[in-house]
Amino acid sequence: MMPLAGVAWNLLLLFSAVQGTTAIPTRAAPISLTEGVSDASGVLTTAVGGAFSLPPQLSTLVPPPPAPTGGPGPSPEAEEETTTTLITTTTVTTVHSPVLCNNNISEAEGLLEAPEYGGGTFFGGLDCTYSVSVYLGYGVEIRVERLNLSKEEALSIEGLEEDRRFLLANETLMAEGQVIRSPTNHVAVRFQTYRATNPGAFRLRYQAFVLSCVFPPRPENGEVTVTDLHPGGAANFRCSPGFTLKGGESLVCLNISRPEWSGKPPVCAASCGGIIRNATVGRIVSPDITASHGSNHGNNLSCHWLIEAAEGQRLHLHFERVSLDEDNDRLVVRSGSSPLSPVIYDSDIDDVPERGLLSDAQSLYVELISENPAVPLLLSLRYEVFSESRCYEPFLAHGNFTTTDPLYSPGSLVSFSCNAGYMLEQGPPVIECVDPADPHWNESEPVCKALCGGEISEPAGVILSPDWPQNYGKGQDCVWGIHVQEDRRVLLEIEILNIRRSDALTVYDGDDLTARVLGQYMGVHQRFNLFSSANDVTLQFQSDSNDPVFSLSQGFIIHFKEVPRNDTCPALPEVPNGWKTSSHPDLIRGTVVTYQCEPGYDISGSDILTCQWDLSWSNAPPTCEKILNCADPGEIANGVRRASDPRFPIGSHVQYSCNEGYTLEGSRILTCYNRDTGTPKWSDRIPKCVLKYEPCLNPGVPENGYQTLYKHHYQAGEALRFFCYEGFELIGEVTITCVPGHPSQWTSQPPLCKVAYEELLDDRKLEVTQTTDPSHQMEGGNIALAIFLPIILVILLIGGIYIYYTKFQGKSLFGFSFPASHSYSPITVESDFNNPLYEAGDTREYEVSI
Repeated sequence: MMPLAGVAWNLLLLFSAVQGTTAIPTRAAPISLTEGVSDASGVLTTAVGGAFSLPPQLSTLVPPPPAPTGGPGPSPEAEEETTTTLITTTTVTTVHSPVLCNNNISEAEGLLEAPEYGGGTFFGGLDCTYSVSVYLGYGVEIRVERLNLSKEEALSIEGLEEDRRFLLANETLMAEGQVIRSPTNHVAVRFQTYRATNPGAFRLRYQAFVLSCVFPPRPENGEVTVTDLHPGGAANFRCSPGFTLKGGESLVCLNISRPEWSGKPPVCAASCGGIIRNATVGRIVSPDITASHGSNHGNNLSCHWLIEAAEGQRLHLHFERVSLDEDNDRLVVRSGSSPLSPVIYDSDIDDVPERGLLSDAQSLYVELISENPAVPLLLSLRYEVFSESRCYEPFLAHGNFTTTDPLYSPGSLVSFSCNAGYMLEQGPPVIECVDPADPHWNESEPVCKALCGGEISEPAGVILSPDWPQNYGKGQDCVWGIHVQEDRRVLLEIEILNIRRSDALTVYDGDDLTARVLGQYMGVHQRFNLFSSANDVTLQFQSDSNDPVFSLSQGFIIHFKEVPRNDTCPALPEVPNGWKTSSHPDLIRGTVVTYQCEPGYDISGSDILTCQWDLSWSNAPPTCEKILNCADPGEIANGVRRASDPRFPIGSHVQYSCNEGYTLEGSRILTCYNRDTGTPKWSDRIPKCVLKYEPCLNPGVPENGYQTLYKHHYQAGEALRFFCYEGFELIGEVTITCVPGHPSQWTSQPPLCKVAYEELLDDRKLEVTQTTDPSHQMEGGNIALAIFLPIILVILLIGGIYIYYTKFQGKSLFGFSFPASHSYSPITVESDFNNPLYEAGDTREYEVSI
């Protein structure tokens, strides 16, 4: 019975007790699962299936009627008996847990596969854990051969180390063909699905591989050698001469679930004093003040070293590097084995012996005392043992030597040479071991020093600050001249430049101090290069003589070499997602190159580069980086904004709101969205906050007229335009504007549309004018002429033909005979009519010709 069913069961019993019933429902039988696990050789297959029995229907029991209780009461005959039956129905819900399909595997290799689907139903899904363990010192390598999971399924691989679990990969990080390695010998693969049928499929092939320890770090001023990185291997440590190993000399790679070294790597520290017996070759190095004595003693040191050689041998002590505070530090060297032996060197009295010191016996006693020095302490002394029957081995700091006899017996020769940047001084380049009775060198070894200035005509070399690596002195004024072939120029590579701000290094583009200055530098600078325009370069270094403070590691290292002369700057690379334009096709001095980026990208670095006089570019080429942010949309007057991210990345939004008394015009929320071909952009323009004014009511439409954009209310600042229908004239303002206020008002009353009388009168006049217009009369005459002219021509033609036949031919045109014409005499007619005209005595003559 599941927990929920038990709760329902208890509630049913309680309810039955309250109601006085004893109804007990039948419990639903849980689904039976037959689970089988088969483990073949290296192949794990977990099968889940079997018969499933459905739960039977819950029985509803009707309790019998309760027995009558004692006490007097009416008889059954006298009173009607009523029986009430209470029916209680309880529904039991069964919650199915996921089917477990776990297995532990200890094979060195094999397959892990998803459970096979046999047509059954996995109520509640599956939760399978495959635990793989291999031998200690081995890890588990898993290759993903197949992976086909749905969104409802999860697959994870975890490494196990004691009680700690750490994720190696999950379904979102896996891909077919991927190899996953565990740094421990135990992994767990967990598969979860909530699907009742057809779970996802996966196949993982695993195998064991040998684990190893990480390579141990090399201690500073020491070395490390490793026999094997696998379990059982060892790492051996040793320190350079003058340093002592703090920690174990050897570590072992442990064979555990995650192999590791048996301890922490040791460190090499310079010890403050000690006894060195049977010495051969080594060094004495100044210790770390804090590490040697801690803070309880401040910066005070008192160290004593005793160096003892074998019987019949002597010691040679060379000063490799010494930097002491003149007031607070003291170094004393004694030829002997006690603090009372004769002093052969005292730093308070003597200068640093550049050729070193020789012991009179087989021992040297070295004392170093430091009391709160103002500058860091730096000391490195090299000692070497030699036999009394031969000369000691020479030593040349910052140089090399060759010899004719590696035992340095009497008669052997040694030749010296200095490293680049140094010059031989204070000794010959060749010395000889003389006097077999008392072997010694005929001359002291020379010294390699970094000089203050000089003329150099080599194709390549190094210029060092004076006395490098020691501190340069005060009041220095050094000038170096570098000269190469005429068809070449000089490349200066400034490797180290660490001088005081009161000192200056000046580079001139020529063979003297009057040439053009390529650059002047003070203080500390990172590595950089300079080019000359010709084959000569001059360097000048000046140090302040009044500055009392000199720090360690001050100076400079400048490498130079000749390179082909070129009158153009080097070609610049193309920039991805951008382009460049040049002011000149050839990259000559003064050429300006401008870089631009494509839409959606922003330039990182200087977009303008200039070819300088030393034929170098003023800046490094820039890059075009994808823009993932929108520009700041800005604030709004009389309002505030709230941004989801102050950097305005893609997907962020800005919400605007107005102060009281103002209303927002525009979009309230702006969203930054990405554009594949452009810069990210805001979804809308920035809104505005305007004063709240009451709108103007529609003033109405004039009779015989109309409005543009008719609406009931108009906001402050809106304009309304009126028009009249044809035949009507607009009287008043054509356009009125809503003026803001409380309340807002129109600039004037709406206009009126009246009948246009003058227009009608003008139309009448126009018609009359057109009627009396000569042009119109001419037009009518032209029409009449066009009609009657052909008729007149026809009549004239017919009359001409008639006269021709009748007068000249004497013929009748139509076949009729007419008598000859008679001549008529004038007839005088006296009017018998009562006509005034005739009464006047007018006489008229008529002649009719037919």
